Formats: sequence, structure tokens, C-alpha cells
Amino acid sequence: MMIRVCKMFRQGLRGFREYQVIEVPHRKHPLFSFWDKKKQGRIIFDTEDFVAEEKKPSWRTEQEIQALRNVLQVVDSYRNYTEPLQLLLAKVMRFERFGRRRVILKKGQRGSSFYFIYVGIVAVTEDEDGSSAFLDPHPTLLHRGSCFGEMSLLNTGTRRATVVCFEDTEFLVVDREDFLANKLDEEVQKDAESRFEFFRKLDLFQSWSDEKLWQLVTLGKIEKYSYGQLIEKDFVESSFVMLICKGSCEVLRLIDLQTSPYYYKWIWQHLELTDDRPLGTHLNEMNPVMRFREFQIKSYPLQDFSCLKLLHLQESWKQEETSFNKTIKTSGDSLPKLLGPKIKSKRAQSIQCPMVNTQFGELPKEAVVGAYVKIHTVEEGEIVGFHQAFFPESHRDMRPLILVSLGTELIRLRKEKFYEMIDEETREKLLRSDIEYPSDDDMCQRLLKENSWNIFRKDLVRLLVEPRKIPPFTLVGPKKKSIYNPKSLILDLCSVNKKVRPHHPIFMASQKYLPPLRIVQAISAPRHKIQELLPQYKNAGVLL
Repeated sequence: MMIRVCKMFRQGLRGFREYQVIEVPHRKHPLFSFWDKKKQGRIIFDTEDFVAEEKKPSWRTEQEIQALRNVLQVVDSYRNYTEPLQLLLAKVMRFERFGRRRVILKKGQRGSSFYFIYVGIVAVTEDEDGSSAFLDPHPTLLHRGSCFGEMSLLNTGTRRATVVCFEDTEFLVVDREDFLANKLDEEVQKDAESRFEFFRKLDLFQSWSDEKLWQLVTLGKIEKYSYGQLIEKDFVESSFVMLICKGSCEVLRLIDLQTSPYYYKWIWQHLELTDDRPLGTHLNEMNPVMRFREFQIKSYPLQDFSCLKLLHLQESWKQEETSFNKTIKTSGDSLPKLLGPKIKSKRAQSIQCPMVNTQFGELPKEAVVGAYVKIHTVEEGEIVGFHQAFFPESHRDMRPLILVSLGTELIRLRKEKFYEMIDEETREKLLRSDIEYPSDDDMCQRLLKENSWNIFRKDLVRLLVEPRKIPPFTLVGPKKKSIYNPKSLILDLCSVNKKVRPHHPIFMASQKYLPPLRIVQAISAPRHKIQELLPQYKNAGVLL
């Protein structure tokens, strides 16, 4: 109920979208109402009961400054600053709101403020009135959490671009007078010097002059990302290169498993176990003759082994009253009886489910899934985003690659500006540090081998632990419904024939130029019990 009320209030007020409203709305009609479908009645708000008079930044107390700093942690660019600088900014910033097409900064003018985007979108253009942003099909946009205009307060230069509101936008503004009076320029200069020291320590820029490094410092700022936060959806096609200052991050690849021949074979090898055939191994240990026949079937199912172990075969044939010179017929769908039970050469016919045609054959529709695979870890001091940029276009690996933070700080630089500054020596160092990532089929094989090992490990632990596990005390009561279900990320091949599917959410990932793909973390396939694979260890105590 509280969430619904707050949502209605914000829709009617259309103002500062947090709990502190610091602007007085000048309304002819301060009352507004909404029709509540559930209550079948109107909910009326009086905005005068919720507003407070605007408070000058100089009147803020230490407690209010700290509270405002906590609120502004949702702004990414604000969170990237150090804690002392965050407190100084919270002390002097003010609130402004502008409508669509309003020009905030004009190209060629001297800067007097810098801005944090709290809500909304702005466009950066090269013209003076910003009209080209609404005609360009792919304009340069800055979204919530970005900031602009900071460097113009540190020097006396003019604006190099025009910034216009792409929609109704709310800003947090810091003026030049407050910026200099509270010595914010000194804190910003310290941040710039720390970036300079970081660049100077890198082997990549050892040959660069100090003047050239300071130019590089002005091109980027430090950005902070928490553990598990997405940095780039595809850094191969990104317009930035990123240098890791602290921490590390992972390079992930979204693989469509149906495109791998290894996955196709692996799926059908496991689905064949769903057919009603006798298992190759049993709880009871088989006699030597049967064990040898099983060896023949599994190893060389279409060859004649009459010359091998002749004495054992003759004895077994005599017991079965068969002739040594008896002809052996090997049809396409069966093997000779002396080699054991019949084996179907075709895929398991008992599987009745929707199929999807792939380049290797048919696969069950449920088995058409994808998975995120980790392929590399980027450590402190490394650069990412220039992957094979200096190769010919025909030799480049243009597969989309994802960058995820493990708790990192990085500097983001525009590629075109960075490539203009590098010399031949820096280019050679970048080429030597470039990494060739494995193919999708290799990553698929590694994923399935890890999946098989994880399944075997869980089965083994369950075999050892469950007989000795004391059932926990559970309260009797209805189970709470939860949004997340661990089974959502598991592909269960044992249930491909079942008409009734389990009701749990499915996670889908968007693909470029392709339909969305279901994402899984593990595959539960039909398999023999450990007691069948290891009959001598039927009792769990023997394993212990």
C-alpha cells in the first residue's frame, strides 16, 4: 500500500523523486486525485502538505549534508568521487529542473557550473542550439547518473559542445563561486594527480612525456563498480577503452549451445539412457563372459572378435548351443546376438517432444539454451576494449564479449581520442598484450565437462551424507512464494517427455539480430546411480 501511495504522489507532483522535496511547486490547483481500482474510490493528495521551502545550501547543517550525501549515492558519477569531495559537493549543490529542448550549455561560452543528472536524459551536439540531437537517429546521450561541465571550472576555456535536454530533466548544480570558495578545485586536482601517477606507473606509457600524459588525464575519470555490476554489454563494439586501476573484472561470453557439435552429441548420448534398455552395469557383479560381451559392444560394436579369446568364446557358444561357423549378420539397426542385447543405432524413439532443427540435426526444443561462460580475468593495470583493433577487419574476432566487475575502479577513455595519441611503440605493446580468446566449441566442451563433474560430485556427497544426516527441525506452516527459484537456471533433460512443466520463472537473454535465448547454469541429464557405476561400493560406509 505504501509503494502504491508513493507512486501516485510522485506522478502527481512530478518533482524531485526522493524523500526530500526542496522546491516549492507553484500550482493553481495544489490538489490532485487518482482513481483506485482496488478500493473503488478516489485518493486525494494536497501537495502543500508534502512540500518544504527551498533551503539555501549555506544553511545546511552537518547532519543534513551527510543525509544528502547518502541520498546521492544513487548517482553513479557522484559516487565515483572520494568521500571528502562528496561531502563538499553535498554542501554547495543546488537543484534545477528544465524541460525538453532546453539548452543547458552552449558551445563557445565560458563555463560557470557543472551538472549531475539526477533524472532524465541530455544530448551532446556540435551545433549551438542543439537541434541536431532531435534529427540525428543515433545522438550522443548522457543518462541518469552522468555529469558534465567539470573541467571547464578548472580552467578558463570555453565549452567545446552544446548540451540540450532530450526530455524533462532534473539536475544537481554546482556553481563556480561555490566551487572555488569551498576549495573543491584542490580536491579535483588531487584526483587528477592520482590518475597521472597511475598512468606513469604503467609500462604502456613509459615513453610518454608528462605533457602528453596530462592530456590523457583530462580525457577520463575514475569510475567505481561494485561486485557483480555490469560494466559493458559488449566491449568489442564499445566506443571506449578501459584501464583497470584497482580490483579486477571478468570477461564473459554468452554461448548459444545449439551451435556446438559437441553439445549436440552430448545431449543425445544422455537422452539415449531414457530408453527402456537394460543398463550396461548392474548392482550385481556380472560374470566374465557377460563382462567381455559388454566390452565388445561398447568398444567395437561392428567388428568380429572370433579370433580374440577363442577359448572363452567357444565355451560360451557351446553353452548356448551355437556353431562356431555360424554367420553373423550385422544390420544397420542391430548387432549379432552373440555380442549381447540389441542396440538401436537410431536416436531414442521413445522421446516425444517438440524438436528444433539445427545445423547438426534435431534437438529437443527444451535443450535449445545458452550459458554465460567466463573466459578471462582482467587484473589491475591491464587495459581492455581494444580487442584486435589493429588487425585487418577480415581477421578480427567480433564476437560480443561482456565485462563484469569483481569490485573494481577503472578509467574510461574514448577510443578515437586514445588511438590519436598512441605512437608506434605503444601500438606494439598493445599488440603483444592482446589475448586470443577460445572458440565457442572449446568453451562449450569445458562447460559440459565442468557440469558433469559438478553433478557427479553432488551425487557422491548425497550418497555419503544423506544416510547420516539428521533431519532439521522445520516449522509447520505454508511456504512463502518467492520470485527466484534455483530450478530456473537448471535444464532438466529428464523431463523433456513430460507434458506438465514445472511452474518457475525462466531467465531470457537478448541477442543481437536473434530471438531471446533461455539462460541456464547447469544441465541435469539422465544418468546411472553411483551404486550402478561402482557396484563394489554399494554401501556408503565402504566409501567412507
